[in-house]
Amino acid sequence: MALYYNQDMDLMEKITALAKRRGFIYQGSEIYGGFSGFWDYGPLGVELKNNIKKEWWKSMVYGREDVVGLDSAIIMNPKVWEASGHVEAFTDPLVECKVCHHRFRADKVEGNACPDCGGKLTEPKKFNLLTEVYVGTTEEGKEKAYLRGEITQGAFVNFKNVVDSTRIKIPFGIAQIGKAFRNEITAGNFTFRSREFEQMELEYFIKPEAKEAEKMFEFWKKARMNWYLSLGMSKGNLRFREHENQERAHYAAKAEDIEYQAPFGWSEFEGIHNRTDYDLKNHGLAHKDEDGSEYTPWVIETSGGVDRAALFFLIDSYHEEKERVILKLHPKLAPYKVAVFPLLANKADLVKEAKRVFDILKSKFPVAWDDRGNIGKRYFAQDEIGTPWCVTVDFTTLEDETVTLRDRDSTKQERVAIDKLPQYLENKLYS
Repeated sequence: MALYYNQDMDLMEKITALAKRRGFIYQGSEIYGGFSGFWDYGPLGVELKNNIKKEWWKSMVYGREDVVGLDSAIIMNPKVWEASGHVEAFTDPLVECKVCHHRFRADKVEGNACPDCGGKLTEPKKFNLLTEVYVGTTEEGKEKAYLRGEITQGAFVNFKNVVDSTRIKIPFGIAQIGKAFRNEITAGNFTFRSREFEQMELEYFIKPEAKEAEKMFEFWKKARMNWYLSLGMSKGNLRFREHENQERAHYAAKAEDIEYQAPFGWSEFEGIHNRTDYDLKNHGLAHKDEDGSEYTPWVIETSGGVDRAALFFLIDSYHEEKERVILKLHPKLAPYKVAVFPLLANKADLVKEAKRVFDILKSKFPVAWDDRGNIGKRYFAQDEIGTPWCVTVDFTTLEDETVTLRDRDSTKQERVAIDKLPQYLENKLYS
């Protein structure tokens, strides 16, 4: 059997090729030449992202009594971004080549030579990352607004609404998942640096006490790292990195990133920040406890990228074993949990029984059906998209109502009775 990939391809090329060919990620607007920094998620990619978000929500909201959810608007009153400091301070240093006029982030370029042509670079200048949008019914009446540069501000401007409508007490958190937009100087490294992306964030409100802030910072830092480990990400590919004073965002008194050792270097994909009272104070908001004491809460934030997490889960799970390409995704993240095949597609009785098994399982799990080619090729195809288990209906099935269950990672096969199969798979998935 031919190898799927040229052995000289580097890992990112392999991931990019697999992502497109198997329907995980496509270049946005590809039929028109694409559009830099924008990506579309295919049938398997949307399932992977949804599974990541589902597991995050279960962990951060359903698994706790002190966190509630929110879904705020993408476009808000422009005054929000003025008060938050983003209009003034949400910037990256920009340099431009004087010869080819390509632009780069100054902090990502070594020396004063253009990485593309060797020409001399300009002095750095501030480049605001907010994406402008105009809202209104007539040209004269259109008002400049912004696509949100982070989903965070929605939690802050709704702080009072949440407190008043839920009666939740400090300490508590507001969790949110949603799209954000940044006019990046240079998009790149596949989906890692995009202009449209999805975030999963928690804003955790506490009393304004330094000791409590440090305690909760360490708590959430540990909790977030453990979440990635619990979903199978390799410990050796993860680390914390604390921000130095000059690189911290304008709102952060303390910041640490969870970084992944990607093929293009250690790269951040979740940040834990102590935002103190910066945001609520700038929005003119305070909180009154039941005892009458009034103060502006501090905020400990966890801010993760859904797209970056999806990319790093793909990279981390990618394995080659002889002729097999395997995505060893955690079963909870795998787009399909199980695939069902008839041993032979031209045997009507096998196909009929396999369809019956498929119908039994699809009410409980996302299930793939495949009757193309020989059984070996079907196994290889499911390995490549990360399906943890494959069920084959064969001639023995017609005699004793058992099927062959094959494990993706070990390739071990066992016979399981059809009537016990749903519970058996459920136990494996949630054990």
